[in-house]
Order: sequence, then C-alpha cells, then structure tokens
Amino acid sequence: MSTETAAVDNAPHTPAEAWRALQDGNARFIAGEKLHPHQDAQRRMDLAQSQKPFAVIFGCSDSRLAAEIIFDLGLGDAFVIRTAGQVIDNAVLGSLEFAVQVLGTPLIMVLGHDSCGAVTATKNSVESGELPTGFQRDLVERITPSVLQAKRSGDADLQDMVVEHTKQTAARMLDQSTVISGAVARGEAAVIGVFYHLADGKAELVYSEDPEIRES
Repeated sequence: MSTETAAVDNAPHTPAEAWRALQDGNARFIAGEKLHPHQDAQRRMDLAQSQKPFAVIFGCSDSRLAAEIIFDLGLGDAFVIRTAGQVIDNAVLGSLEFAVQVLGTPLIMVLGHDSCGAVTATKNSVESGELPTGFQRDLVERITPSVLQAKRSGDADLQDMVVEHTKQTAARMLDQSTVISGAVARGEAAVIGVFYHLADGKAELVYSEDPEIRES
C-alpha cells in the first residue's frame, strides 16, 4: 500500500467520524497541546497528485477564525471556503458541491463566531434603516433574514443573531443544492453548524440533522 493510500484510508470516512476528528483537534487547540498533524514533507509529497479531505469548512473570513489552526489540521485534511459572515453565493455553492461530489468529502461545517463584524453591520443596518454602500451592501442584504428571525424570536443579542445565521446558512445550502441534499439523503454526507467562541477557542455544535452527530 502506498503512503498516499494509507493517508486516505486512515482519514475519517463518515460524517460522525469527521466531526469527532474535528472535536479532538479543537480540544487539543484549547488545551495548547496541538499536534500539527500532516504538515511534513512526506505528507506534502503524498498529496501532490490528489486530495481527499474529510471535511469542508465554510467559515467567516475573520482573521481570528483560521480553521486549520483551531481544529489542529494539516495538509489535505480540510477543504476551506471563507467569505465575510459566511455568506453563500453561487461560487460558494459550486465549491461545496465540488468537495462533496468530486472529492467525496463526508462533512460540511458552517463555521460562525461571536463578535462577527458582518453580522454586527447587518444588525446596525436593520436597526438604523441605513445600508452600507458598494458590495458590502450585498453581504448585509444576505444576512438580514437571519437578523430579523433572531429578533422575531426575541433573541436580540448579537451572538444569538450569529447562531441563527449559522443555522440558516446550513439549512439554506441544503435547500439550494440538490447535490448536497442528495448526498445527505443517501447518508454520504452531513451538514452541521458550529459557533466558535473567540475567547476560549471552543467550537460548539449549534445545528445538525444527523442524530449520530447530535448525540456525540
């Protein structure tokens, strides 16, 4: 067996296994005991011709939300997509579909975080009635439904709005992509929403339709 095949065979293969691997990495990060796995020259060589990441992490572009660091990952482990406020557009959906359909990635994580600047800007716009200029307006308009839903539920706190937006983003990709929803229906993939706490580094599960993941 080649080293490349061994690397793939040792990776998580199911959504629940992938989530446990990410939880373990996050626990190491919190404890300051990171292993920095899969970051050596051999790993680089093994992945030169192909990749098979076990997770897609679609997160906010915030500089404090570096997925490979907070989950203690290495080369080839995660397919990472980032936009401000983890806002979905067609390019994001195409990238997510590529990871699921072509790379066979079993887990999609939507990663939000407290004190999110994009959600803060949206909250301010909703409350003031004033929209930002330029393409920032597009971000605010896409996040507005989540802020309004949080307000309707009585959760006017910014962090509750981020959690609501994380949940809605995860649900929205299932509604908009038949590739992703089909993989989920067949049990080949799962979509989860995770809320990251900047101060303590904890990644908290806030959305999952997979019972095995919810109970983990």
